[in-house]
Amino acid sequence: MLTISEIKLGRIIRIDGQPFAVIRADHHKMGRGGAVLKTKLRNLISDNVLERTFQGNEKAEEAETEKKKANFMYKDETEANFMDNVTYEQFSFSIEEMGEKLKFMKEGTDVDVLYFEGRPVAIELPIKLDLKVVSAPPGVKGNSAGNVSKTVILETGAEISAPMFINEGDVIRVNTDTGEYVERA
Repeated sequence: MLTISEIKLGRIIRIDGQPFAVIRADHHKMGRGGAVLKTKLRNLISDNVLERTFQGNEKAEEAETEKKKANFMYKDETEANFMDNVTYEQFSFSIEEMGEKLKFMKEGTDVDVLYFEGRPVAIELPIKLDLKVVSAPPGVKGNSAGNVSKTVILETGAEISAPMFINEGDVIRVNTDTGEYVERA
């Protein structure tokens, strides 16, 4: 059991039998009153967000999870399909469950899979991925005062903002958390 001082950002706790990731934790101490922890939690199965306040001596149960490596194989109209790197077991997530993560995944991408009670519940992408630019408008000469950028299309179909000097065929590094250009690869 975790006390309110141990419930921190990134921890995974169990509420009503469901795993929740702590995405915000604000600790408040009120004068003579007890400490209060205001949290924002994301359900790893349904992706719903919940706000919950923990009072002074309240405790939360830590969820038993396991991380394994898997490989993104392909996506079809409704699902994204993966294969465990050790057991070669195949599993899938619906396109809705994958959300924004799917736009940075190409075939063969290695990911971390979070397992809860023996079944996969969430995917974690590497923070930075190298992707090829398949379409980039030409940079206009003389249009370089300040931080000028243009929208480029990556091999996965994602559109991101990149500097003017990026051309079609370049391989760039992208931050998968923010969806932003980092550097040339």
